[in-house]
Amino acid sequence: MKAIHLIIPALLCLFVVSASAQTEPGSLRGIVTDAQTGEPLLGASVVVKDDGGNIIKGATTDLDGKYNINPLNPGTYTVECSFLGYATLKITDLVIDPNVTTTRNFKLRPPTEVLSEVVISYDIIPSEESIRTASPVTTKRKSEYSVSDQTNVRGARSEGTVYFINGVKVSGTVYHYYYQDNTEEYETITENRFLDAASNPLSTFSSDVDVASYSNLRRFISNGELPPVDAVRIEEMINYFNYDYPAPAKGKTFSVTTETVACDWAPTHQLLRIGIQTEKIALEELPPNNLVFLLDVSGSMDSPYKLPLLKKSLKLLVHTLRKEDRVAIVVYASATGLVLPSTPGDEKEKILEAIDRLNAGGSTAGGAGIQLAYKTAIENFEKKANSRVILATDGDFNVGISSDDELVKLIEEKREAGVFLSVLGFGTDNYKDSKMEKLADNGNGNYAYIDNLFEAKKVLVNELGANLNVVAKDTKFQIEFNPARVQAYRLIGYENRLLNDEDFNDDTKDAGDIGSGHSVTAIYEIIPTGVKIDRILANVDSLKYQINRSPAGKFDNEIATVKIRHKKPGEEKSILETHTVKKESKAVSEDLKFISAVIEFGLLLRDSEYKGNSSYEKVLALAKSGKGEDEGGYRHEFIRLVSLAKDLHEQNTALLEDD
Repeated sequence: MKAIHLIIPALLCLFVVSASAQTEPGSLRGIVTDAQTGEPLLGASVVVKDDGGNIIKGATTDLDGKYNINPLNPGTYTVECSFLGYATLKITDLVIDPNVTTTRNFKLRPPTEVLSEVVISYDIIPSEESIRTASPVTTKRKSEYSVSDQTNVRGARSEGTVYFINGVKVSGTVYHYYYQDNTEEYETITENRFLDAASNPLSTFSSDVDVASYSNLRRFISNGELPPVDAVRIEEMINYFNYDYPAPAKGKTFSVTTETVACDWAPTHQLLRIGIQTEKIALEELPPNNLVFLLDVSGSMDSPYKLPLLKKSLKLLVHTLRKEDRVAIVVYASATGLVLPSTPGDEKEKILEAIDRLNAGGSTAGGAGIQLAYKTAIENFEKKANSRVILATDGDFNVGISSDDELVKLIEEKREAGVFLSVLGFGTDNYKDSKMEKLADNGNGNYAYIDNLFEAKKVLVNELGANLNVVAKDTKFQIEFNPARVQAYRLIGYENRLLNDEDFNDDTKDAGDIGSGHSVTAIYEIIPTGVKIDRILANVDSLKYQINRSPAGKFDNEIATVKIRHKKPGEEKSILETHTVKKESKAVSEDLKFISAVIEFGLLLRDSEYKGNSSYEKVLALAKSGKGEDEGGYRHEFIRLVSLAKDLHEQNTALLEDD
């Protein structure tokens, strides 16, 4: 594979080494953390070079942010440490003594300066001839190659005199970049509209704990692009974050929290929050896990952000496995094979060796792989265990059973046997989001997108129990609005989870499953009675035969009734819970401030017709006021992401105005 290089200090860790010839080596170790949050940075790169620029040693930080370079010849070193999205730190004249371990820690901060030069290595490069013959792009900077479609320049792209590389704004000359066709696929989303509460009092939908959309759009923005409109699913953005919901009462599957506040982007409207929380269960108390990893090792996975990242992600999970857990690995490319039979979780070395042996190549026989994975899971099935196939892929099936309908039918058949399917998405350019979301939804599983090791740790370590141990099956919501208080309403997101009203009481109708420790949040934008409506609702004549609904006695103070149905694992009859939302005045919670910011950000990214007076400045102000304690630093990251998206939006707007 040929590599094309640009120069970028903010993305590489360099160690310039001048080492004397000593017989007893020393070592260098330390911890890399975020200077603002104190959180360890997983995956920060550490590289040692000699005076000639040749790499001698390399290391990356582990889950605790620790790195260790050992052995290291004694001598004097210049040490530079950086991580994607952070400014580089440098230590000069660092002396490594014989047989001594030297400790140096790094606290990294976001970059504060525009960089002058950029260099990066790429993994998929078309021929030089195809680049040279591409139509030139209008730019004030010269480059060795030009391309016809800037949106398809992967990793580096130019906008006038400004360049964006992996989310870092840079100026100067870009010496090389390349053209890559983008064949990513997303399901078209038609946003939910406002409905008249008098003629449409019921709103019914399935729960959704998928979070792939947020990490996927983070990938786009970090790479200097605003995401495609249909990649933005606002309910998944909301549910990516944790909220301060109470634990369920004894004997209950989940708690229910409701809250109403004024709507930030439409001040005469209100927001209704409905949030549920299941009980958190410690990892050691979870039932045994019967896991079969179905790994795509086809040629399309031969990229640093695909199979190599997948292998590192799985290694994080391996360290959490218990003796009672079992893991098997099935791979598929031109052919399908079982590379690791079902193995006890405490045989970690055996599992890690199987992961290390994985290599990419060939076409993608995904259908055959799924069949073998289910066969392996069923052979090791235990009634009390969490049996699950976990598919890791970029979604680009092209051999064997490949149509969405065929795959969905197969997965629906297998879930009835008690083996669910979850999906982990990886990569860029040929990513098939629409296919993978559909597979996970019909497999009674979860769908996550892994863009870095932080996300892998979140999904496969921090939230492992929530993503594997189902406590509420086929969970459905039905909200009945009181026309005396609500003139119209709009469910924000969940467009591909809507159900017919009659589906709510139909226990044969499939719906979303919720794991232990999961929360699900739904937000309605409400137009109270008495508020003037201009063009939000469809213009239809008033109905002749409808009952005139006026405020009715004891229900006058109620906004809505929330009904939730779910089944306990192993049962087929649903349980109904009912909660009343009453009109009340109280201070806005930090959580709802932050949720409002997330929604408003999604509306801006979608350029939604319902965005009202939204702005990036308002999103940032709301998010900062709702940041709270921010365990894990995810809200802090969101604020940085919004700030970067704001810059990208302003650059795009300026380019359009120049045109």
